Amino acid sequence: MPKKAPGKHYRHGISLVELIDRFPDEASARTWFESIRWAKGRTCPHCASTETKPVPNENPMPYHCGACRKYFSVKTGTVMQSSNLPLRKWVIGFYLMSTNLKGVSSMKLHRDLKVTQKTAWMMAQKIRQAWNLDQAMLAGPVEVDETYIGGKEKNKHQSLKPKKLRGTTGKQAVIGMRSRKGQIKAKPIAGTDRGTLWNEIEQNVPKGSTLYTDDHGAYRGLDMSDYDHHVVNHSAKQYVNDQAHTNGIESFWAMLKRGYHGTFHKMSVKHLHRYVNEFAGRHNIREADTIEQMAFLAQGVVGKRLPYKELIANVR
Repeated sequence: MPKKAPGKHYRHGISLVELIDRFPDEASARTWFESIRWAKGRTCPHCASTETKPVPNENPMPYHCGACRKYFSVKTGTVMQSSNLPLRKWVIGFYLMSTNLKGVSSMKLHRDLKVTQKTAWMMAQKIRQAWNLDQAMLAGPVEVDETYIGGKEKNKHQSLKPKKLRGTTGKQAVIGMRSRKGQIKAKPIAGTDRGTLWNEIEQNVPKGSTLYTDDHGAYRGLDMSDYDHHVVNHSAKQYVNDQAHTNGIESFWAMLKRGYHGTFHKMSVKHLHRYVNEFAGRHNIREADTIEQMAFLAQGVVGKRLPYKELIANVR
């Protein structure tokens, strides 16, 4: 009996050698970005006019709009705006963050792209903006589960340890919802109480859908609120009950936590939503070829500026 091919073997990947051959210089990277952003023709990022033309002399802004009389480039109005990084390095950054399933640390980007660690960290956070898309409601049977992200309080210095230690002390709750058709939505939440969990479910799962959860008490009563609710009793070491299980979303948690422990080692509460978006977004387009995943990111950065002051501000 022939061996089964590795997972996602049907996808067309790109090797590092092929990546460099495809983008040998800045001009090739710029042409690629422009073909994605302006697939239907170049428009002004300031006023959306089509009255644009190239600037004849050497100018950081290679295009001019005849309507609003402003200069612009393919970076204008994206997370790349005001960045001095060459477009070619952004392309390689898209590649690395698309192909590394457990994420890429800023230290690796710093070494691979020959930029400072601070620049690499800022670049990675900006690219994570591209994963943050407004998605439609989840279709089909949906698995719902929650987890906690964070270190162990017992590992803190004695002066910083709380008086009472619980398994979730100092950790951030995250809810995840996975359609059996493959799509995932996940985000940090304030708590795992009934009101919070039900609100997230109602916002992301259509009424009448089949829901699969564990036996957490906050989910009780969902079957009385227009959902077909099925439970798997983890407390009794039951992990599959006919079609009821949460193995799909728990597999996603495993990947997220491998990234936490093996790649990043820490995800601050302030930026956790960006990392969760990244892992969920990468999961949702995992069927696509590598160049299509990169194109998804290139399109996703449009209209999502993230100034440094906003990124480091003391608000989520």
